[in-house]
Amino acid sequence: MLQHNPELKSQIDQLWNKFWAGGISNPIDAIGQITYLLFMKRMDELDLEQQSAAQFTGEVYTSKFDGVWVPPEHRDKPEPDQKPFEVEKSTLRWSSFAHMAPADAMLTHVQTKVFPYLKDMNGAESGFTHHMKNAVFIIPKPSLLVEAVKTIDEIFILMEKDSSEKGQAFQDIQGDVYEYLLSAIASAGKNGQFRTPRHIIKLIAELVKPQLGNHIGDPACGTAGFLLGAYQYIVTDLARKSDNQILNQDEDGFFRTSVSSGLTENAKEILNKTLFGYDIDANMVRMGMMNLMMHGIEEPLLDYKDTLSKKFNEPNQYHIIMANPPFTGSIDKGDINEDLSLTTTKTELLFVETMVRMLKKGGTAGVIVPQGVLFGSGKAFVDARKILTDRCDLKAVITMPSGVFKPYAGVSTAILVFTKVYDKEDKITEPATEHVWFYEMASDGYTLDDKRSKIQDHGDLQDIVEKFNSRDPNEESDRKNPKGFFVPYQEIKGEKYDLSPNRYKEMVFEEIEYEKPGVLLDRLIMEEVGKNFDKKMFANFSSGIIKELSELRKMIG
Repeated sequence: MLQHNPELKSQIDQLWNKFWAGGISNPIDAIGQITYLLFMKRMDELDLEQQSAAQFTGEVYTSKFDGVWVPPEHRDKPEPDQKPFEVEKSTLRWSSFAHMAPADAMLTHVQTKVFPYLKDMNGAESGFTHHMKNAVFIIPKPSLLVEAVKTIDEIFILMEKDSSEKGQAFQDIQGDVYEYLLSAIASAGKNGQFRTPRHIIKLIAELVKPQLGNHIGDPACGTAGFLLGAYQYIVTDLARKSDNQILNQDEDGFFRTSVSSGLTENAKEILNKTLFGYDIDANMVRMGMMNLMMHGIEEPLLDYKDTLSKKFNEPNQYHIIMANPPFTGSIDKGDINEDLSLTTTKTELLFVETMVRMLKKGGTAGVIVPQGVLFGSGKAFVDARKILTDRCDLKAVITMPSGVFKPYAGVSTAILVFTKVYDKEDKITEPATEHVWFYEMASDGYTLDDKRSKIQDHGDLQDIVEKFNSRDPNEESDRKNPKGFFVPYQEIKGEKYDLSPNRYKEMVFEEIEYEKPGVLLDRLIMEEVGKNFDKKMFANFSSGIIKELSELRKMIG
């Protein structure tokens, strides 16, 4: 976590201040420009790493910075006429232009060549190029670009140092940096765009277990954290099975690697074609694409779409869904997809039904919802829970403490894990759910205040994974223990499908034995007058607290 590296945090604060002083005061604009620069830097480093790995293994690797590049507006010209516009790709590397002088030459080079190449680097037909079409480079001053480049170089040095010294994966530190940048978007709370903590994403991946070849979707992907989490889980699983990597536990108790160099070309191709994300914020789509590309996904399948609207129709497409859709807000009734049956405009409920529709039969989802979804009494709330228990096998409801999303929000949330059994059109012969497993997370391994500092252990994270994987509804379930108990479907149905664990757990009342009043009063008197005080001297006190206490003591005997 970034809290453990004040030097790195300070550098990012300096970067913010430089953009503010340089005339880019809108946080969203600043994040966009910083993201582009981080992307340029990371793509150069990633390319050099892949070149080095290819040389070591003897494989053929074609660098993104080999050869020449012709801007799109000149490609329709005859080849001889294109020559004057050719740009050596090697000059477009970060390491090539980062020290270019004078400063105004660097700014012109980045504005007119590097940034246009970044937008076009995946080819004219790519989704990345399509979504980068409206992206603009708005750093106005040469001095600001020079300072930003210098600071980003220093940030990367600190990230590499942190990675080597603390054993944390580089991309995780990069994620922390990105999270810190996003926290400055003042409008995030209004839009419900909260970056899900990395360890919670890892937990959900452990519960739904995405596999190579699964079509994995996120209908509200933001910066693609869940898709990256699924990717890392799959890469780790493949590395574990191949026995060619030593995997170490991270600070949250999970085993993870993003090193894809050990993957076969077939595995890489499959991963590139099976991660799908959608978002209604074009900025988030661009940032999500760059995030995935910086982690080895060559052509991310992210798109700008409102997955609750009539324009989105992808039923029965996904084996796995991992998501944390927006909690707040509502959609215009006329825009809601007509295939959704819930009569509500509340997005948290509509997303639940949308995700059920998106799943293939037998597909599994791990999603975060506000706890209000578990017990809301309105008809739409009850109907949504009925879909989860009747048409799906609702495997688990894991409530989380309200501090998990601080400092962004203090809302109480829960993780739902469910597998689709019936389509909307299918006749339900019997409810898909037999038992629901409940678990109340008390700690996620971090303090629950705004600082979110790491505590010594992993909280309940690893206990949840262990108990979820070994759960057995045939074994006697102790409802006095909030950390893992079963409730049968019929009981849930009888409670109007209420999914709050408090509805079903048995309260434990602990008998407390108190000292007798006389003993307590003697202690109070001795505290006032001292242990060596002679009780015969009480008569000397004609008023005050000691006289009142002594009289009370005589009354109770």
